[in-house]
Amino acid sequence: MAFWLVKSEPFVYSWDQLVADGRSGWEGVRNYAARLNLRAMKKGDLTFFYHSNKGTEIVGIAEIVREAYQDPTTPEDWSSVDISPVRALKKPISLSDVKAKKELANMALIRLGRLSVQPVTPEEWKIILGMAGEKP
Repeated sequence: MAFWLVKSEPFVYSWDQLVADGRSGWEGVRNYAARLNLRAMKKGDLTFFYHSNKGTEIVGIAEIVREAYQDPTTPEDWSSVDISPVRALKKPISLSDVKAKKELANMALIRLGRLSVQPVTPEEWKIILGMAGEKP
């Protein structure tokens, strides 16, 4: 299993909306590195759901429930995956919390701040869960 982080502006598509929908296509990604990450996702992988711009915090965990397929919002060569909510984090983890943790200094969230779909290492996953008061 691999771990990921997906970003969405909460006024565009929020964690609460994903929970209400129960499942959503992660579409509209127009960055080549993010596209490669979408294509690398496997069914059963887990992803942090991060609110960007407003809130700037990791708020939940979702599961990849459908692997990469043609993004239905364009005829061009872009990909989507489907995700479903697993659970909200007990304590959201802010970007400033992540930046303050020296063990997370190399996390893509810090190094590649604008990348909307990014990998998370197993060690980073455990650290974030610990910060949120969750069990790995």
